[in-house]
Amino acid sequence: MAMIWKVLTRKKVIDPVSAEQSQLSRVLNTFDLTALGVGSTLGVGVYVLAGHVARDIAGPAVILSFLLAAIASVFAGLCYAEFGARAPRAGSAYIYSYVCIGEFIAFVIGWNLILEYVIGSASVARGLSLYLDTLINNTLKDTFREIAPINVPHLSQYFDFFAFGISILLATALAFGLKESSLVNNIFTVINIFVVGFVIIAGSLKADPGNWSISPDKNDTNATGIGNGGFFPFGVEGMIRGAATCFYGFVGFDCIATTAEEVKNPKRAIPISIILSLFIIFLAYFGTSTVITLMVPYYLQNPDAPIPYAFEHIGWYTAKWIVSIGGIFGLCASLFGAMFPLPRIVYAMASDSLVFKFLGKVHSRFQTPVIGTLLAGLLTGLMAALFDLSQLVNMMSIGTLLAYTIVAASVLLLRYTREETHQYVPVQTTSDSDDSENYTENKTYNNSEDATTSDEQELLHPPGGSVLAQIFNCGRYKNPTKTSETIVAFEVFIYCIICVLMGLCAIYLRDYIGNGEIWAIVITSIVVFIAVVIIMSIVTQPTSNKELSFKVPLVPLIPALSILVNIYLMLMLDIHTWIRFAVWMAVGFSMYGFYGLPNSIKNFSDYERLD
Repeated sequence: MAMIWKVLTRKKVIDPVSAEQSQLSRVLNTFDLTALGVGSTLGVGVYVLAGHVARDIAGPAVILSFLLAAIASVFAGLCYAEFGARAPRAGSAYIYSYVCIGEFIAFVIGWNLILEYVIGSASVARGLSLYLDTLINNTLKDTFREIAPINVPHLSQYFDFFAFGISILLATALAFGLKESSLVNNIFTVINIFVVGFVIIAGSLKADPGNWSISPDKNDTNATGIGNGGFFPFGVEGMIRGAATCFYGFVGFDCIATTAEEVKNPKRAIPISIILSLFIIFLAYFGTSTVITLMVPYYLQNPDAPIPYAFEHIGWYTAKWIVSIGGIFGLCASLFGAMFPLPRIVYAMASDSLVFKFLGKVHSRFQTPVIGTLLAGLLTGLMAALFDLSQLVNMMSIGTLLAYTIVAASVLLLRYTREETHQYVPVQTTSDSDDSENYTENKTYNNSEDATTSDEQELLHPPGGSVLAQIFNCGRYKNPTKTSETIVAFEVFIYCIICVLMGLCAIYLRDYIGNGEIWAIVITSIVVFIAVVIIMSIVTQPTSNKELSFKVPLVPLIPALSILVNIYLMLMLDIHTWIRFAVWMAVGFSMYGFYGLPNSIKNFSDYERLD
């Protein structure tokens, strides 16, 4: 059991020299990454999400919903940017949690990201098929329903050959030519941005400010669900609920972090690309939602194709076709960005022998994980062909939010960690695979004189009698110690639990608090007070002096807010999503128990401990 625990909790160390060496081809620059982030995110959201939120949830206040969602996304984006600077390796949240927390948590995150990218790619492929079908009068649907009907509950009514074919085609492009396929993605993304710009400029010419101040008793036969009228027809609560929905329109920027092994200068390019892409995405969402709610009253919005409908509503049919065709390019770019990270996650996990190693085998000519990419495309195509869009969308969010939470927590932990390396260093033994990454028990190397000084201070002041004093760093240590590091780790764990309690209070005690119930106010106040005390304690702890090309500002506030927002949005998900999550993780635990863990134990045993 002791060895199993060591394997489950062992951490991976990214050596600065080896981080610059990769079997994958380093061909991407900052522009490529920014286009990838924008393309993967600016798809279904900009062409569908704004109309749905405006009509059913927030009204014209949808623009503020996007603003709040953008702020929450920036919190997660900053954390990803710092990790991109710390660990420039393929794998995104998987490698990040492996470096900071340990192997088991890393597998949990990586396994869940696989499903999230599969479902995300499949939903975009299915959405592209439906979007194109609306322009040709449902010809695809009628043809496929006649050729290949599916009469099985909880599946689509027909096998969508178009969604299946485009998934396979894109996976093939990714497998056999990264630079060529990234060039196509850049072209599609630029076209997408031009279309969004056209929508904003052309739509502003027909803007009617009166649509933001509609009377609730407006005499309109189509005015169903008009709410209270005005800018907040569904109240501030509707605007906040809209932000929770709009947040998912920003999901996708994290694919930038998965490309680190294919970037020329990852420590510089990844942080810049993440922040820049989020800014561009926010401007696009903010601009389009402003224009369409000024062009068409919020209660008349089309929830499936709001932008083409808005131009049709004002009689601009040429503009309708321009934005419709542009939407197809945008969805193609979104599909590329959604599928791009999947084989990279599989490659990273296969390199660590946690999933089947043949999935991560890099082709000598194309310098990409060909088998893993093609199998990922096949799985995506089958999901897109067999499930309806609504079924796919309902299964998407929990893994992404969990990954965001883990990354934010990891930033907190690493910022207050001593400067030392827990390495698993190989020695000469036989192995079944020459290219496997193997590990031994950890040996600690102090990488700075500051760390040594901290340890000497801790020897002079034994931690057993000073733990309570160290909670608020009464000793005023300037460098992290083992005690301060342990305290921060414990406090981050407790803070995550407190965030769950705060989310439950916000969801289930809101009405009681609004009615002035003392018990609900007291419970919520105690929970919030504990969270504030924990943050204050973390603020006082000594921080790492490690130099990075990018650091999250206002630590621990921004990572703490990111954790709180992500956990709250996870709690807002329906029970079916949690059931799906439990089933998928049960399959993953089986694979790890029967394949990944035995490989890790074998590698651990084959290598001697460094003294």
